[in-house]
Amino acid sequence: MFKKLLSGLFGQGEAKAAPEAAPVEYRGYRIIPDCQEQGGQYRVSGWIRLPVDGGETKAHRFERSDVVPGREACEQLMISKAQRFIDDIGEAMFEPR
Repeated sequence: MFKKLLSGLFGQGEAKAAPEAAPVEYRGYRIIPDCQEQGGQYRVSGWIRLPVDGGETKAHRFERSDVVPGREACEQLMISKAQRFIDDIGEAMFEPR
């Protein structure tokens, strides 16, 4: 019991993998939430992908400074922000900076 208590306090217990969020299709793009846990909150982040001719896919890492206390709320916020980003920027997001 003492060992279990210490391992829980010092992060040596089993790490629980977060369930992967389902991708969302939006105007030909695929939005994939990948919210990152940080100190009990979740950072809005994920991927925006666009299939192109030849079977290839363009990908853009979508990161925001927003943090949300719940994973599901974070995923929903990521999706809505990504949709707005797609509407505003479109394929220009894939151009070199």
